Amino acid sequence: MSETDALFANRIRTGILAWLSDRGEGDFTEVARVMGLANNTLSSHLRRLEDAGYIDLHRGFLGRKPRTRILMTARGRTAWLTYLDSFQDDRATDR
Repeated sequence: MSETDALFANRIRTGILAWLSDRGEGDFTEVARVMGLANNTLSSHLRRLEDAGYIDLHRGFLGRKPRTRILMTARGRTAWLTYLDSFQDDRATDR
C-alpha cells in the first residue's frame, strides 16, 4: 500500500480533504465541529496530512483567541483528484 493509499484509507482524513476540496480552506474549530471530532483527534489527522504536504496549517490569533487555518495545497488537490479518478478507473474496469 502506498503512502497516498494509506492516507486515503482513513475516513477522517478523506473527510477532511473532501471538505477542504469544496472550500479550499477552513478554520480548525469549524472542521472539528462539522466532522464531530475532538481537537486531539483532528490534530493527529491534520499532522499526517501536513507531513504528506496535502495541507498547510497557518497558526495565528483572531483578537486574543488562537486560530488555526487549514489550507489545501496544490499537492493535496492533485492527490485528492487522483484519488477520485481512481474510482472512475475502477468503474471502467468493472464494465
